[in-house]
Amino acid sequence: MKIAIVTDAWAPQVNGVVRTLSSVTERLRGLGHDVLVVSPDQYASIPCPSYPEIRLALATRYGVGAQLTEFAPDAVHIATEGPLGIAARRFCLNHGHPFTTAYHTQFPDYLARRTGLPAAMFWPFIRWFHAPAASILVSTETVRQQLREQGLHQVVHWGRGVDLACFTPSAAPPALYAGLPRPIQLYVGRVAVEKNIEAFLASDHPGSKVVVGDGPARETLARAYPHAHFVGAQSGEALAGHYAGADVFVFPSRTDTFGLVMIEAMACGTPVAAFPVSGPLDVLGPASGVMHEDLKEAIAGALLLDRNGCAEAGRGFTWEASTRQFLSALVPIAAPEALAA
Repeated sequence: MKIAIVTDAWAPQVNGVVRTLSSVTERLRGLGHDVLVVSPDQYASIPCPSYPEIRLALATRYGVGAQLTEFAPDAVHIATEGPLGIAARRFCLNHGHPFTTAYHTQFPDYLARRTGLPAAMFWPFIRWFHAPAASILVSTETVRQQLREQGLHQVVHWGRGVDLACFTPSAAPPALYAGLPRPIQLYVGRVAVEKNIEAFLASDHPGSKVVVGDGPARETLARAYPHAHFVGAQSGEALAGHYAGADVFVFPSRTDTFGLVMIEAMACGTPVAAFPVSGPLDVLGPASGVMHEDLKEAIAGALLLDRNGCAEAGRGFTWEASTRQFLSALVPIAAPEALAA
């Protein structure tokens, strides 16, 4: 099967969307599918205002359409609501080709945090973008219900996975951990305002705080919380070691649709502390995490959980299952050879 995936989030960006798409793409190709990824690195781009690490592609439906025409896919998936996604959406609509989309990010909430405007102002754009999709892929039941309340009913489940060969309880912890007072409390993810990291850093639970990741708020937060350890972005075995060596993983975000980092931590045997919001409510169970509106209470409760139970819960999420769900959600183009720019 020839599958076109159009995304405004791709390497060198480091986030859950990129990890999800790259992991599924790798497995699709391993199954013998021919996958075209249309991504920002293929176009001239400009930095996103207030978020320069994210590049906005300077692309039109004609440029994206030319790629799709040449590839002649059997199915098109539009992963993001950015310039490339909009161009692909318009191209498909103009030619009567079905496509699927995904709701990876609580876009209205993110923009509300960055602009100070109410999230309700941004929902019309989300409805406009996703309404023509044959299916909208979502990762949790909470997000499914949220989109239905917005009048988007064509929602299909698409779960997430963990590289279980990498993220294991036996991963070697970093040398940094040897000299830190316990318990070690870990955050992994983008260091940005919408991630609500201040709630974690301001918690007065005893022990040490480690922040893995990079982003526009890193310098400001490092100055404001000098006792926290900011170690930058990590990947692979090094990232797994940070998870496995920590005593608790703290997920302070209130705006994520899923939270891939939570299941990575779980697979490494590290319990999760979080707020009772979308993402944690769908991912965490009594064996893997504790949710509380007082994050200090959540941390204290999570530290009491059995690490073997956490690891077992984490092993329930695989990229193989995620890839099967993605494939089953695709809507074929009746005559892909008929694509025309």
